[in-house]
Amino acid sequence: MRRREFITLLSSAAITWPLAARAQQPTGKISVGFLSVNVRPAMKARVEAFQQGLRELGYIEGQNVLIEYRFAEGNPERLRALADELVRLKVDVIVTEGTTSTRFAKEATSTIPIVMAQDPDPVGTGFVASLARPSGNITGLSNLRSDLGGKRLEILRDTIPGLASVAIIGTSTTPGNAQALADVERAASTLALGIQVLEILGPQDIETAFKTAIDGHAGAVLVMASPYLLSNRALAADIATRGRIPAMYYTSDYVRDGGLMSYGVSITDLFRRAASYVSRIAKGAHPGDLPVEQPAKFEFIINLRAAKAIDLSIPHNVFERADEVTD
Repeated sequence: MRRREFITLLSSAAITWPLAARAQQPTGKISVGFLSVNVRPAMKARVEAFQQGLRELGYIEGQNVLIEYRFAEGNPERLRALADELVRLKVDVIVTEGTTSTRFAKEATSTIPIVMAQDPDPVGTGFVASLARPSGNITGLSNLRSDLGGKRLEILRDTIPGLASVAIIGTSTTPGNAQALADVERAASTLALGIQVLEILGPQDIETAFKTAIDGHAGAVLVMASPYLLSNRALAADIATRGRIPAMYYTSDYVRDGGLMSYGVSITDLFRRAASYVSRIAKGAHPGDLPVEQPAKFEFIINLRAAKAIDLSIPHNVFERADEVTD
């Protein structure tokens, strides 16, 4: 079992930001709004990672940092009211867990600093002017890498003998998915793999999509980003296992809940690192001068129990490439 370290591009500027008089006092109390479109249980690991990051910087929840958690329970329409509520509470910083949350936070305030824990394309969504110099009140971390889908297909091909077709399951309107799908299509052509794209427009589509892939004799499933899948990831992993179809996921959250394998950015690591932005802003840094960090290292995780459940033997060369193997 091996773990690789993550290397990031770190930079900051110490330009005063009018948080409060205590901005230059890192031991002073701060208030943080945490805004998420997901259900709270689905965010457990990410919330804990953020809390860990704060503790590493000396911020203890309930002592010198107050965190106001707001979860939309999978309903994006609730985010506007939740974001407005955080603004009324006059929190010092708002941390957002994804693009949809960031969009509503941006609409709610242009003065309170906003820290993106992750976003696939913060420039494309208009949140920042550039990654190097965001300029406004938003900064944070991006999980943008256009080549990840192709690498996931390569792993599937190397894992499954004679793989000929892959079903792509996700929500096309999820930010970053259009670019990611284009990458997958190019990679599939290069690898001589047929693909079938199956849309998830709500939780009710999850079982139907997997059943369509299985009935269509797809050799594997590649799961792309989808708020509906993420909130129901244990169900998705269970359906794949019962259908005895290998599935590759874009985040380790699925593997933790029974999925076969994942390759991508460590999302929990991004949430842990988001705490450093909160700390720098609390000490007086202007969010518009804090560059958006991009991932440079990724993790490949295999769930041996899931592999055994579908009678899939992981080739030695694939096994050796894994950063972590769970059982």
